[in-house]
Amino acid sequence: MVESAGGEPDDGTAEVLDRPLPDGVRRRVVRLVSDGFGGLTPAELPAQLRQYARFTPTRRAKFAGNAMAAALEGDTLFRQRIGERLREAQPELADALDAGSPPPAADPLDVAAAAYVLRPAGWVKLVTAAGEEAQRADAERVDDETRAELERLREELAAARAQTRAETERLRTELEAARREAESAHRKLRGALSDVKRGEAALRKASAETEAVRTEGQAQVSAAESETRRLKARLSETEAALEASRRAAREGRSVEDMRVRLLLDTVLEATQGLRRELALPPVSVRPAETVDAVEPGRMSPKDIAARALSENDPAILDQLLALPQAHLVVDGYNVTKTGYPTMPLEKQRLRLLGSLSQLALQSGAEVTCVFDGAELAAPVLLAPPRGVRVLFSKPGVTADELIRQLVRAEPPGRPVVVVSTDREVADGIAKAGARPVASAVLLKRLSRG
Repeated sequence: MVESAGGEPDDGTAEVLDRPLPDGVRRRVVRLVSDGFGGLTPAELPAQLRQYARFTPTRRAKFAGNAMAAALEGDTLFRQRIGERLREAQPELADALDAGSPPPAADPLDVAAAAYVLRPAGWVKLVTAAGEEAQRADAERVDDETRAELERLREELAAARAQTRAETERLRTELEAARREAESAHRKLRGALSDVKRGEAALRKASAETEAVRTEGQAQVSAAESETRRLKARLSETEAALEASRRAAREGRSVEDMRVRLLLDTVLEATQGLRRELALPPVSVRPAETVDAVEPGRMSPKDIAARALSENDPAILDQLLALPQAHLVVDGYNVTKTGYPTMPLEKQRLRLLGSLSQLALQSGAEVTCVFDGAELAAPVLLAPPRGVRVLFSKPGVTADELIRQLVRAEPPGRPVVVVSTDREVADGIAKAGARPVASAVLLKRLSRG
């Protein structure tokens, strides 16, 4: 081993490369490290390289090149281990480098890469010389390629010039032929222009005549269309008025017929019920029977007064519904919010309608339940129970107004019972001939089942 002037062994470690490692040398160094990588155990590898231990040499060189180059430069022990693998793989090259005489026939890049790993005396010069040699080789290669490209371009230029001359001659011939054709076409065009001018004059005259005829025709058509629209509008108005008159006549006759028929049924059933209630004999009344007196077994006025029911007695509702053709109208939310206000509106409606269905079945009366539609966020999907008519008020109309409309729609003389605790509603329907009943009375009656 060569010693330095100070007596210490000169193994090349004191030398420093004062420029970046040439690219060609760096690629050879990475390949040497990748080849020697597989002969080391994971414990002998630097921590940052252990993740590449199972990679193939090619993959290690591709994905871990920068990491291996950095570890080789900064980790002396790792470089020495790679150097030992290099000595085992290429002993002749390693011995020649140690002797200071690299093989003349060896690739300068391989020599420089081995010198960079083994670090013999003078390795910096070998690496620098290899880089310069690689640069000279690249420059010569680029120069050769440039000469070849220049020669190719010269040949292409000569071919292009010859082709341009031939194309120019062809175009000159075609231009001359086109000039002659243009002169002939120009002569024909002048003749055609004369013909066109004569045709345009005739066309303008015909267009003027046609436009006059079209204008007159459009005026006549417009007048006819206006008259047609006016007649159609009058016909539509007449038909609409006729249909409205017919519909009004039908609806008026239908409503009046319904009211008269309902009132007649009420009177007939009331008469029959009164006859059964009074147990009238089928004979005419005798004058003596008109005298006011108390007969044996008959009730006195005091007895009748004793049998009168309280306004809060649910039995009074049974007596009212027992009247012929009785119609029970219920203010739905007024009843439910009196009896079970804490329940959701949907469950309030279902509970009340179920109870009213049983009442309608027991009494045989017509039952209508009215709810205020203003409290609905969406249309109610509800199947009315048997025997109960369910109505919701329209937007802008309250349930109280709808109840008053129902009462006014009934013929005078029909027994109509309205269940509501609203005093205004009770007073209004009482004036119209209906009988008001408090919601609490209906709730008591429904609780009996």
